[in-house]
Amino acid sequence: MTSSHSAPHVVIVGAGIVGLGHAVAALDAGCRVTVIEQDAAAVLASVRNFGHVCTSAQAGELGALALEANPIWLSLAERAGVEARRSGTLVVARSAAEESVIHEFFAERAPEGATLVTGTEAGALLRIPNPSHLRAGALLPADLTANPRSTVARIAAWVDAHERGEVRFSTAVREVREGAVETSRGRIEADHVVVAAGHLVGRLFPELAEQARVRECALQMMRVRAPREMGLGPAVFTGTSMLRYGAFAGPAAEALRAEIRISRPELIEIDANVMFTQQADGTLLVGDSHASHDTAPPFLDERWSQILLDEAAALLGVPHLDVLERWQGLYATSGEQDILRATPASGVSVVTVTTGVGMTVGLALGARTIASL
Repeated sequence: MTSSHSAPHVVIVGAGIVGLGHAVAALDAGCRVTVIEQDAAAVLASVRNFGHVCTSAQAGELGALALEANPIWLSLAERAGVEARRSGTLVVARSAAEESVIHEFFAERAPEGATLVTGTEAGALLRIPNPSHLRAGALLPADLTANPRSTVARIAAWVDAHERGEVRFSTAVREVREGAVETSRGRIEADHVVVAAGHLVGRLFPELAEQARVRECALQMMRVRAPREMGLGPAVFTGTSMLRYGAFAGPAAEALRAEIRISRPELIEIDANVMFTQQADGTLLVGDSHASHDTAPPFLDERWSQILLDEAAALLGVPHLDVLERWQGLYATSGEQDILRATPASGVSVVTVTTGVGMTVGLALGARTIASL
């Protein structure tokens, strides 16, 4: 990073969780920071998710980043008023194959503090009157749940209020090059530029996005009224969740995948991750399906939504769930890597999470990037 008599200036393109993770780290490192966001508020991946910081479900580099992110989340709960709590995650097994995945997970890679629970205990955690359909569970206490609708706005407000920070909304970036960012409101000079534009990275660096095979992953999600007084408990994973996260990978998970492919092919068809988080207002954020596109169409398939709702209702032991809102989530996806890192020009870093876990690893990814400059 260029030295000067004043603090180095880091310009960050994108006010989602990854961009703001870089902003927080840069401010903590003593830099001046300007965040540029094309919209009047962040409205893409960082608000259209479960708010789940699923530390315990990650493996490899994602697992290391997730562990590093947790204390940053907790610090922002204090410094920025972020609504984040140590909710833990309850992984629920309703079949023998799902129970086998949980036991394999505990035998080989369960995180510190994780506990096996019975089906009855899992039902009690969710206040299910008759939990006979639950066989077993795993309680993973380290995980966090945030309010995705307020989190990035509160971090952005904290950055903007910082004596060395600034956030410019409603400002489109036209070009990024060494030492400067050209925007719809003029040029901004920088010692270093971080582009954290998520699935929109191709608008600034199309060849890079093509080489990395960055596409858009569209999700169907819903906010529903809790079917009963549930308190404020853990995030909940089901069997399809065990197929998505690296910490559960292994022979038992592959046997479960084969079973679901035969018994519940519709879950494989929509690439389901049936899960939910519990929010402070008494609602549940329920989802989700996955479909990759070069450009995601905006249309929601009601059949897909109903598959997800029926699964969540069955888990909770109720005939149906009362839907309050539906929306389409969007995030960057790639078959090449979990995280796209590139330096397309001197003094320019491109950082995009391409596996849908930005809320889990984004803050730590920002800290690592800034530490390496």
